[in-house]
Amino acid sequence: MGCQRNGFKKESFILSVDVGTTSIRCHVYDKEAKIQGACTTKVDPLYPEVGYVEMDPDAIWKGFVTVVKGAVQDAGVQMRQIDALGISTQRGTFTTWDRRTGVPFHNFISWQDRRAADLVKSWNSSCTMKAIKGMLRMLYFMTRQKRMLAASLITFSTQHVTFRLVWALTNYKQVRQAVAEGNCCFGTIDTWLLFKLTKGEVHATDYSNASSTGIFDPYQMCWSGFLSSLVSLPLSIFPKVENTGQDFGSTDPSIFGVSIPIMSVMADQQAAVFGECCFDVGDVKITMGTGTFVDINTGSKPHTSVAGLYPLVGWKIGSEVVYLVEGNAADTGTAIKWAQELELFSDVRDTSSMACSVSDSDGVCFVPSFSGLQAPLNDPKACASLMGLKPTTTKSHLVRAILESVAFRNKQLYDTMLRENIPITKIRVDGGVSSNDFVMQLTADLFGRKVARPQNCEMSCLGAAFVAGLGVGFWKTKEELKKLQSTDEAFLPKGTPKSGAHSPSQEYIPVLQSWERAIQRSMNWYKP
Repeated sequence: MGCQRNGFKKESFILSVDVGTTSIRCHVYDKEAKIQGACTTKVDPLYPEVGYVEMDPDAIWKGFVTVVKGAVQDAGVQMRQIDALGISTQRGTFTTWDRRTGVPFHNFISWQDRRAADLVKSWNSSCTMKAIKGMLRMLYFMTRQKRMLAASLITFSTQHVTFRLVWALTNYKQVRQAVAEGNCCFGTIDTWLLFKLTKGEVHATDYSNASSTGIFDPYQMCWSGFLSSLVSLPLSIFPKVENTGQDFGSTDPSIFGVSIPIMSVMADQQAAVFGECCFDVGDVKITMGTGTFVDINTGSKPHTSVAGLYPLVGWKIGSEVVYLVEGNAADTGTAIKWAQELELFSDVRDTSSMACSVSDSDGVCFVPSFSGLQAPLNDPKACASLMGLKPTTTKSHLVRAILESVAFRNKQLYDTMLRENIPITKIRVDGGVSSNDFVMQLTADLFGRKVARPQNCEMSCLGAAFVAGLGVGFWKTKEELKKLQSTDEAFLPKGTPKSGAHSPSQEYIPVLQSWERAIQRSMNWYKP
């Protein structure tokens, strides 16, 4: 690959940017998928009111441009050596903007934002929803189509874009006016970045991002006309949905000095699955970042869950569509960052040894639900709490309780997946919190099976780079990508369980039970 200049063969690279909840990072990858240059900048969330979480669109844009330039500089290469750009973004965070000027009508409303909690609650308990669900159950009974059953079990959540967008349309007059004039664009972060990078030429998203909004029908592979008309969302504002790996257009040369082909746009969790090379049915990826996301590759069919998990499009490349089923816990990194701000510890790297310095948490239970509780409990009104405090409780006990809660939530999600009868082949873990050995070991113990962690825990960036690289022939096949995987560290459960028995360590059963009691007491705390 690469071009001849003055008789010299220029090496070429793939550029990938991941826009997360707390940071924007860019990596420059070589043929071996090694990082040759990197640059990171912080994302500062805004909290204008209790329960509101926003981000400044201009700050996201400036941060994006900064990290691209910074990473290329750090790699000591030229922009023209970049073959393609891949973009991975947090999901469910959106804004709306003026189609002509590109100026946003409001800040990004984050996936963590709870302003629509009451709206969600009233819709979930409304007569309309009950009637629709009854009708869908009847249709399932008559047709035995699993998607009818899935639709009859849907519960709206604040993490879906749906009701936060309904809220924006209700509360922002400018947005309503722009919709009436046919001048309003809606988009998640990837869509906004594509619009900016192409100077308004492209208003698009990909299947992985679209399927993460809650407004997309993964069975029909299009925006849901039924849901949109039910809650009065105008389909005219939605972006075109494209393949995950394809030519989205090129960056305007005024931005980086040259035009770079944008060859992949991908939702961060799906990108992490791709980066972990979980290409086979039953492969599991657990990302422990700001939140925890457990994803299983279910192959060419969406999985119909009866336990609050949701089917997503993993990626669509060419004619191949790969589906995932996902469960999540919203407050993993958030809980650890909160503990650090309280000065329970100064360096995150100390938490593992602090937790191991005490034999147990002294009966202290921590419930990590700053943003409510997700599957299998689904309670947006739950509060975060510390219970069982005593005069003997030390900082180490508190830290251990917080780390235990992360592993306990992993266990809850894992058990939910087992109840769904999904065969599990391998488990790979990534994300910032996965660098914590205590959490990793406890997770392996509770699962009763091997859990692998790659050397580099930032997989979303790599996944988007892999898809973009495949698109321009930088890498040829998925098999080639598997060979590039960095060596793992494997965590094995203590005391190998009897064959086939995936039982958690016995010592943790009472601790888990009292933690589950603490969860019950934290539920339905916030009153409307």
